[in-house]
Amino acid sequence: MVFTKPALPLTPFLKKQFYTSRLLFLLCTCWLLASIPASVQAQEQTADTAEKALEVLQPNWSPDSLGRRSPRGTVDGFLEAVADENYQRAALYLHLDTTLQEHQDGARLARGLQLLLDQGGSIIPLSFLSNEPEGRTDDNLGPTLDRVGKGSINGESFDVFVERTEAADGAPIWLFSSQTIQRIPVHTAVAAAPIANKVLPSVLEENKWGGVPVGHWLGMLVLAVLAYALAWIITWALTRTIRYVWHKSRKDPTAGIVEAFALPIRLYLATWILVVTSQKIGISIIVRQRFSELTIIVGLVALLLLLWQLVDVISRFSERQLVRRGNVSGVSVVLFLRRGAKVGLIVIGVISILATLGVDVTAGLAALGIGGIALALGAQKTVENFVGSVTLIADQPIRIGDYCKVGETSGTVEQIGMRSTRIRTNQRTVVTIPNGDFSSQRIENFAPRDRFWFNPILRLRYDTTPAQIRSLLKALRALLVAHPKVDDSTARVRMIEIGKDSLNIELYAYVQTTDNNEYLEIQESLFLDMMDAVEACGSGLALPSQSLYLARDNPASNGQALGRERQAETGND
Repeated sequence: MVFTKPALPLTPFLKKQFYTSRLLFLLCTCWLLASIPASVQAQEQTADTAEKALEVLQPNWSPDSLGRRSPRGTVDGFLEAVADENYQRAALYLHLDTTLQEHQDGARLARGLQLLLDQGGSIIPLSFLSNEPEGRTDDNLGPTLDRVGKGSINGESFDVFVERTEAADGAPIWLFSSQTIQRIPVHTAVAAAPIANKVLPSVLEENKWGGVPVGHWLGMLVLAVLAYALAWIITWALTRTIRYVWHKSRKDPTAGIVEAFALPIRLYLATWILVVTSQKIGISIIVRQRFSELTIIVGLVALLLLLWQLVDVISRFSERQLVRRGNVSGVSVVLFLRRGAKVGLIVIGVISILATLGVDVTAGLAALGIGGIALALGAQKTVENFVGSVTLIADQPIRIGDYCKVGETSGTVEQIGMRSTRIRTNQRTVVTIPNGDFSSQRIENFAPRDRFWFNPILRLRYDTTPAQIRSLLKALRALLVAHPKVDDSTARVRMIEIGKDSLNIELYAYVQTTDNNEYLEIQESLFLDMMDAVEACGSGLALPSQSLYLARDNPASNGQALGRERQAETGND
């Protein structure tokens, strides 16, 4: 935009307005030019701030040589250090003063913590400990504490904690908390030896494997065998007592349920006896920690085995009941559900065991979810047919052996499967209909019919007189009422229409029979009696007919009409 001097002379007021607007335009232009770099700079500063915030949220710490970035790494590193009998390195996992770490006090306290855990203490399985730098955030212990086990002194139990500290660069370092260190008695190193060490031969105590006397490993195996034997005796006595006291437990399905609980309870009880006994006699925490994940796996297997056997017991009992009632299609559903439940238990068991062993199953679960979605989309029709079969069995609009009509197909139902239903038609062919389509169509089942509807219409000739019709109506009513298989409470006979080519009489009644052959026989007899009654009244049945009327024209009348038309035309002219 360019300002030029006006061609016409201006008044002083107009000159003032002209130069004022020119000055405002120049000021606005300068402000816009100055704001463009400022906005670009502001955007660059915003991007830099976001990048710095992202760096703060995701710091790039160098790895700790001792693996103390998480509670799991601290506990695992401490156990490895004491297994190597390197108590100087084990002391680096304790929250101690610098002066204690430089002298033998740190090693002594590390040794004391090991003995404290050996004699009645326990450590949570490593797979259950947090492997994240921030630790567990859902344990209500604050952001700097995590519980990793339990200890016991003089019969008093207390929690063993690790706490988060910071290195020189701000990186998190997890150490056994000072609160836990204070629980270690001063003279722990000279405390009485555990029971396991007292009963072991010197050979098994002096020879070590993994930093632990060989006798502790053998003792753990012996305890496992004895614990299972004791659990077997207890469960055997318990089941015998239940069967003796509770008579209902000797019959299905209660007997099967009691038997299903026996083995899982035996495994769980044996595991509990093993854990408690190993703590009481002082088996090394290193050995018990190696067996801790195994005991959890046994507990999971016991639970899954219980569910597996309950599925078997319930499904077999249901199967027997359905077979007894003749519901073969229900048996198919029970078998399918049993297989599906067992597959689900296997999948859950594998995932749980892998998670217990410390395997990251997140990626596997994501892949399984995507695969499940793909499988569901690909098997959409299969799922639809299965849902249709469940609907057919639950609602039971038809059963095997029923004569029905589905859409345009009529026949006898021969099989109701998990995917389709088979119908034997009157032409002795077999029609297979997918259950998804079957359940969505109009189904007419003739099997539940309690009686047959008799509803013929008699079409009489037009030459039938009213007197003959009255006599015929009376005879037909008497005919229906007199028949032993006709429900006389529903019987009626009425003249309903004067049709185009007949006089129509309707008979309405229900025949009390459920056998189609018997109904056809009764219907035949009634039809013959009706024909006799029509003949007896002097009338007859009408035939479809048409009446044709012919008219002959008169020539004289035609000539007169033509003359009149000509006279009318002449008059108009």
